[in-house]
Amino acid sequence: MSKILIRGAKVLGGAPQDVLIDGEAVEAVGTGLSAEVVEGAEIVEADGKVLLPGLVDLHTHLREPGREDSETVLTGTRAAASGGYTAVFAMANTFPVADTAGVVEQVWRLGREHGYCDVQPIGAVTVGLEGRKLAELGAMHESAAGVTVFSDDGKCVDDAVIMRRALEYVKAFGGVVAQHAQEPRLTEGAQMNEGVVSAELGLGGWPAVAEESVIARDVLLAEHVGSRVHICHLSTAGSVEIVRWAKSRGIQVTAEVTPHHLLLTDELVRTYDPVYKVNPPLRTERDVRALREALADGTIDIVATDHAPHPHEDKDCEWAAAAMGMVGLETALSVVQETMVDTGLLDWAGVADRMSFAPARIGRAVGHGRPVSAGEPANLTLVDTAYRGQVDPAGFASRSRNTPYEGRELPGRVTHTWLRGKATLVDGKLT
Repeated sequence: MSKILIRGAKVLGGAPQDVLIDGEAVEAVGTGLSAEVVEGAEIVEADGKVLLPGLVDLHTHLREPGREDSETVLTGTRAAASGGYTAVFAMANTFPVADTAGVVEQVWRLGREHGYCDVQPIGAVTVGLEGRKLAELGAMHESAAGVTVFSDDGKCVDDAVIMRRALEYVKAFGGVVAQHAQEPRLTEGAQMNEGVVSAELGLGGWPAVAEESVIARDVLLAEHVGSRVHICHLSTAGSVEIVRWAKSRGIQVTAEVTPHHLLLTDELVRTYDPVYKVNPPLRTERDVRALREALADGTIDIVATDHAPHPHEDKDCEWAAAAMGMVGLETALSVVQETMVDTGLLDWAGVADRMSFAPARIGRAVGHGRPVSAGEPANLTLVDTAYRGQVDPAGFASRSRNTPYEGRELPGRVTHTWLRGKATLVDGKLT
């Protein structure tokens, strides 16, 4: 069966239309397309659900190779399809580190083999993420994986000379360096956001300036070199102001925010539940408001999940010993609906931009982040925006369950995902 008719979908939240898929591409978008459908074509009754371009995540941890107890490319891409994603960018902090052409090609080929979404590896900036010597940036770009994004995420490229050299190198082929902005000396022993709550709990504070100082340095380096820099998981109001200033100067900077930083605050750390331990840490209500406003006005370009799976034992322990990170692929769109759409800060066309068009453009994901129109690849996701339900991690496709939303009611549910016209999710179930 090569033809699929999605009937009565609100494309990007607009008036209901019919969308006809033929093979790997969208053939037509309009009203009353039923007559054009060949006999035997599959009919999907959208009933007013919102149809979006397939989501693109610029910041996913798939853990393979090396930490398959947390996640694999297969389980991670199944989670991605469940969340409406058709492409994810896999971070380099694997074992071995993705700092050579061989490792990034391995991850890329695993993604192609499993087929639930496209996997674009992110290459390490420095050898072994150690911050001392540039990795094989050119070789990774020239490999079959065609790497365009480079990051030592999990660690900051804190050496200004190394960061400058990386920006200069990737400029030659239009790449981008994605910085994990964390000044290491300012965060030694840090356990949570530095502020009133950390003082009351007696936990080591993680100051906002540790993030902001690195961002300030790197946007100036990007301006000096004339290269592109991307800020990972921006989390403070001060960081927003620095990025806004840099953009006003024409500096080539883009930034992302995670769903959890749009919704959760450091007040949750009072529970001492390690599920809320994350890097960068949950910040204050003031920061959350600033992040939402910046995402709405375009200062922050995209939403990225920072999907960080961990096995049960790495979270079921005392706070100080727990690993940092949260899973996010399967709940991201629901959190964005609650924080941005249901609050009136973004419409669904804005969501399509922040979660598909813009991340695909930043990462140069060919065939993704494209309009829902005739002749375009049929990378699509259908969302029941009227749905509300409690998050149950037992039903996750991810291998890990470290979600901060367990038992929480969230809006919206992805019912269908198509990757180049092939269904990966149907009626909420993986194919």
